[in-house]
Amino acid sequence: MAQPEKRENSVLFSLRELRQIEESRVQEEEHAVRTAEEARVAAAQAAERQRREAEEAKVRAEREEILRIETARENAEREARMRVESAEAMERNRVQAALEQQRLHQEMELRRAEVAKKRPTWMLVVTGLALALTVVLVVVVVTAIQHKRESDAAAERANAIAAKAEQEKTEAQETLRKLASDIKEQDKQLDAAQGALTAAQTDADRRAAQSNLDKLRQQKFELEKRQQAAQAAAAKAERAKGLHPSKECLENPLAKGCS
Repeated sequence: MAQPEKRENSVLFSLRELRQIEESRVQEEEHAVRTAEEARVAAAQAAERQRREAEEAKVRAEREEILRIETARENAEREARMRVESAEAMERNRVQAALEQQRLHQEMELRRAEVAKKRPTWMLVVTGLALALTVVLVVVVVTAIQHKRESDAAAERANAIAAKAEQEKTEAQETLRKLASDIKEQDKQLDAAQGALTAAQTDADRRAAQSNLDKLRQQKFELEKRQQAAQAAAAKAERAKGLHPSKECLENPLAKGCS
C-alpha cells in the first residue's frame, strides 16, 4: 500500500517539475519576445531620432549658410560703400586743397602786386643784383661739381690704365726671367752640340751633329726674338705707367711734382 502511494507522489512531483520547467520556458520566451520588441522599439526610436537630428542639422546648416551668404553680401556692400565714400571724401579734399591753393596763390599775387607798387626803385635794383649773384653762384657751383666729376673720372681711368700697365710690366718681367733661363739652358745644349760636332768621326755623325746644332741655333734665335719682344713690352708698360698723372695733378696741375 505504501509503494503505490510513493510512486503516485513521485509522479506528481515530476509533473510539478515539468509544469515549472514549462512555465519557466514560457516566461523566458515571453521575456525574450519583450526584450526583442523593446530592442526593436529602441532601435526604431534611435533611428527616428537620428533622422530628426540629421534633418535638423541639415536645416541648421542651410540656415547658417544663408546667414553666411547674407553676412558676406552685407560686408561686401558695406566695404564697397566705404570705398565709394572714401573716394568721394578724398576727391572733396583734393578739390578743397586745390581751391585753397588757388586762393593762396591769388592772395600772394595780389600781395606781390601791392608790394611792387609800394617798393622803391633802389630795392628793385638790389633784388635784381641779388638774383643775378645767386645765378652766378649756382653756375660756379655746378661748374665746380662737373669739373670734380670729370677729374674723378679721369683719375679713375688713369688708375685703371696704370694698374693694367703694372700688370703687363709684371707679366713681361716674368716672361723675361723665364726666357733668360731658357736661353741659358739653350746655350748649354749648343755647347754640347758643338762638342758633339767636333768629336764626330764619320760623315753621318757630322751631318747629324750639324743638323742638331742648326736646330738648336734656330731655337735660340726664336727665344732671343721672344726676349726682345718681352723687353719691348716691359718698356712700353713702364712708359704707359708713367704717362698718367695722379688725381692730385689732375685737380691741380701746378702742384708740386705735377709739372
